[in-house]
Amino acid sequence: MKNFKYVWAIGLIVTGLILIVPSLLFLTDSKTEANADPWDHVPERNPAVSHVALIKGPFETGSDVTRECLTCHEDAAHDVMQTTHWTWLADPVEVKGRDEPVALGKANAINNFCIGIQSNWTGCTRCHAGYGWSDASFDFTNQENVDCLVCHDQSGTYVKASSGQVAEGVDLVVAAQSVSTPDRENCGGCHFDGGGGNGVKHGDLDESLYFPTENLDVHMGKLDFICIDCHQTENHDIPGRLMSLSLENSNQIYCTDCHEDAVHEDDRLNAHTDAVACQTCHVPAGARREPTKIVWDWSTAGQDLEENPHEYLKIKGSFIYESNIVPDYTWYNGNQSIYLLGDPIDPTVPTVLNAPQGNINDPNAKIWPFKIHYGNQIYDALYNYLLQPKTVGETGYWTTFDWNSALEQGSAATSIPYSGQYGFAPTTSYWPQTHMVAPAEDALQCVDCHGENGRMDWETLGYPGDPMIWGGRDAE
Repeated sequence: MKNFKYVWAIGLIVTGLILIVPSLLFLTDSKTEANADPWDHVPERNPAVSHVALIKGPFETGSDVTRECLTCHEDAAHDVMQTTHWTWLADPVEVKGRDEPVALGKANAINNFCIGIQSNWTGCTRCHAGYGWSDASFDFTNQENVDCLVCHDQSGTYVKASSGQVAEGVDLVVAAQSVSTPDRENCGGCHFDGGGGNGVKHGDLDESLYFPTENLDVHMGKLDFICIDCHQTENHDIPGRLMSLSLENSNQIYCTDCHEDAVHEDDRLNAHTDAVACQTCHVPAGARREPTKIVWDWSTAGQDLEENPHEYLKIKGSFIYESNIVPDYTWYNGNQSIYLLGDPIDPTVPTVLNAPQGNINDPNAKIWPFKIHYGNQIYDALYNYLLQPKTVGETGYWTTFDWNSALEQGSAATSIPYSGQYGFAPTTSYWPQTHMVAPAEDALQCVDCHGENGRMDWETLGYPGDPMIWGGRDAE
């Protein structure tokens, strides 16, 4: 299989340093059949229906609006409640080394940003598609807890506050009368600001995508795509997955949902796609307008140092942000290993929280671009596993600056014992770069990857060296 991966590399020596002919691609390959015209797969948007005459109010709470919505859209809340946007948990799956299937999602995962939501519900659930998730007793079966406005408000005035409740001062009648198809601002309100601020987490998602230029993202800027043109929704179920929260490879979105497998006019370029993800050439950089967080060191939190949101905050510690980042590249087959709370760590080496799976011998793996985020986060120094502290609220670390108290409360919420001894351990997490698709003229060229100044670490990827050079020697 290794030689199979080299076929495209040998072709490079024949083609020489040609320009990579770009195409409008989002993700990786699929087994679904696509037509020559990608527009055949982009949904036609229905014209907006004015709700000004349909909704009168007054409304005291968000739930009042939901009840009004359900008088016409009877199944909407039920549909939402079947989705991971509501449960923040995927269906249970078998995991190697576990006695029982594991259900994973934002509700119980741990990361190296704000760490996790358990015991921190009131802060984290500002982005939940519901009202009132303030603790573990939240009623996921109550349809009136569903928040319709967070996805459908078009007034630009709707804001959520603690526990996902409506922020003070929001005119709910104005918001309800404005409802229409979700746009980039609806989705971006949570997904562009994940991890505590604009552009913090992903590297390829930030507020510059609200109104992007063509050279920032050709789909959203030139073609005016909104998120659900690719994340095509049925019964309120929005496809797509986050590899930091996924235990298996499903619910994916692929470039070939719209584009043909052999999309390039030059077959020699199409041969690259056996081993190279579309994004590798067509998403040449991340954080192209707004900086993204690269390092978060929790060990320095609690000190009375000069504060700067891109360098240091007393409640969170030290940061490093970077713009226009060159991605890291590694093999990825769509699966990943996930760190689960309670898993042991070696605190002397970085713990990878969501390691991409695949290698040069894997026929399903391709070279993908990633942003890697480096953390230094709290762990149990006796039991050697990562811990979930309580940070939010009057008794949380962000108020008390007492790690022991924060860890005791987090332990109670997660049922992960805390020994009373803590330290800080290095961690990494991987974020695939799939948005900010460049125009054709800005895609990578051969010299960006090959040659003396190429961006690829070929030996780490499993090649004897640069395939351009290696291929020539093999041919001789």
